[in-house]
Amino acid sequence: MIRVVSAAIVQAGALLLVRKRGTAAFMLPGGKAEAGETEIETLARELDEELGCRLQDGGLALLGRFEAPAANEPGFIVRSAVYRGALDDAPAVRAEIEEMWWFDLKTRPAPGGPVLAPLLRDHVLPALGTCG
Repeated sequence: MIRVVSAAIVQAGALLLVRKRGTAAFMLPGGKAEAGETEIETLARELDEELGCRLQDGGLALLGRFEAPAANEPGFIVRSAVYRGALDDAPAVRAEIEEMWWFDLKTRPAPGGPVLAPLLRDHVLPALGTCG
């Protein structure tokens, strides 16, 4: 089991997604906790490292805890605590992130278009009440 913390950042009707270098699937930004970190501390560190941005103070709400097949580690299950929140800064691609995408929550991904991680596609988008 791979345990992570993820951020569902919605701005102007679009959800912030990232794709890590050398992978195909888009997913929520976030990552694994370091020793002694809380979920919120993990999320703050990961957003700073991956996107050079900070979460707005006091605006986080737990969207849910979800499990799905890991997008980039075949044969593993990922379990994520997903928090909905907003950013203080504009995100920018950094560290292991190769691409960033603002996914329009009113549309469905086009067949043959960008790949969405199973956790995102099967749990997060339905929890956000989207068409995805």
